[in-house]
Amino acid sequence: TLQNELSKHSSLLEGVLTRSERRAAAAFVQSPQDYFDAAPTFKQSYAPQSGEIFGILRQMKETFESNLSASQKEELANQKAYEDLKAAKEAEITAGQAQIEAKEAEIA
Repeated sequence: TLQNELSKHSSLLEGVLTRSERRAAAAFVQSPQDYFDAAPTFKQSYAPQSGEIFGILRQMKETFESNLSASQKEELANQKAYEDLKAAKEAEITAGQAQIEAKEAEIA
């Protein structure tokens, strides 16, 4: 039997099989019909974690979307502020050019 073979070759199998694996193999040899005829037990004991993962991903997506929206609004505000500043500086440059021309006309 398997038990005899395991004990006979225990020195070879010492680092290969753990005690729980040996017990599982012995249980298989004693009643193999329990393993072949029974419905798979992994379906009963397996609880998928995908729901939790999808929840995390959904939350990340919502956070990214809100951050993107806020960034886009901030970018629009910054762009308008830049355009206003540019217009003001161009007006200052135009006024400065006019003053230079006026001073040159006075001097001439």
